[in-house]
Amino acid sequence: MSLTLRTISREQHLAYIQSLPAASHMQVPAWADVKTEWRSESLGWFDASGELVGVGLVLYRQLPKIKRYLAYLPEGPVINWFSPNLEDWLEPMLAHLKQQGAFSVKMGPPVVIRRWDATAIKSGIQDPDVKRLRDVEATHIEPRAFEVSDRLRRMGWQQGEDGGAGFGDVQPRYVFQVPLENRSLEDVHKGFNQLWRRNIKKAEKAGVEVVQGGFDDLPEWQRLYEITAERDQFRPRPLSYFERMWKALNSEDPNRMRLYFAMHEGEAVAAATMLIVGGHVWYSYGASANHKREVRPSNAMQWRMLRDAYALGASIYDLRGISDSLDENDHLFGLIQFKVGTGGQAAEYLGEWDFPLNKLLHKALDIYMSRR
Repeated sequence: MSLTLRTISREQHLAYIQSLPAASHMQVPAWADVKTEWRSESLGWFDASGELVGVGLVLYRQLPKIKRYLAYLPEGPVINWFSPNLEDWLEPMLAHLKQQGAFSVKMGPPVVIRRWDATAIKSGIQDPDVKRLRDVEATHIEPRAFEVSDRLRRMGWQQGEDGGAGFGDVQPRYVFQVPLENRSLEDVHKGFNQLWRRNIKKAEKAGVEVVQGGFDDLPEWQRLYEITAERDQFRPRPLSYFERMWKALNSEDPNRMRLYFAMHEGEAVAAATMLIVGGHVWYSYGASANHKREVRPSNAMQWRMLRDAYALGASIYDLRGISDSLDENDHLFGLIQFKVGTGGQAAEYLGEWDFPLNKLLHKALDIYMSRR
């Protein structure tokens, strides 16, 4: 199979993404405009007949003081990962990136290895001997994913150490998804656990109303998000980031990014952003006030977003990252506990892989990153 690779226009890149059932929101051309501190390039793979058969968004980050770059393809590239000739796809990419001055390449194959349904996760949580998701028997295993992993190793790709929690990668290795394909909304609602169903009812009774916001409502989003950041002790992104994200993504596709608010007695008490690419819908950022938690605004908001995703014809509603810890004393445990109530499934991706084009500089970067 002879494939050629070259830089393509954003229009070609977008048209190809639009021809697919779905792709990661980090592989659409507009994602480059969100990540302004990186230089970007759209790559295209062409078959012998000249047809575009794969794309990738590459972000280049310059090393301090020298004109060499880390090339990063977040949740990409968008190629046929199960091709028996994976080398034919990746070797031209490495050659091209090296020519562009990259000393190291990082990519995140959008390939799921294992899935665990809610029942399997719950039994894992109840078992005192089980501390991690990977200790629970998976409900579904994708044997071809292991072949991809073997092939990457043989080609010289390396997997970063993730400290076991699945958070060592830049993007989460473990995510939580609610499948919507071939299910009725009633099925989806029935899949929620009792607590979720009760909380949705509670919010309804209390008069919580979920509304969609626009660009001008981003300062209100930011207010709730900063309250959340202080409570959960993480560093918040600035308002300018969300404004840039809104403008970049929605100018590419007016329905790429949405903003939701859960209102109670005229006050916004929870908010979330949603991203849409084809049949894949993500709940990407969430925020909530410190008060009025008893009216369950977050459950009401998720149920509305899920229904909207369903109305869009989505096949997956993706609640994004979870840690793989099933230990109730772990500070990240609440995340999986909240998400598992939706009756969806945890998915483990192949994780991120590195290819050192210049071993010395790659090592220097590793040391620099570990000291940050």
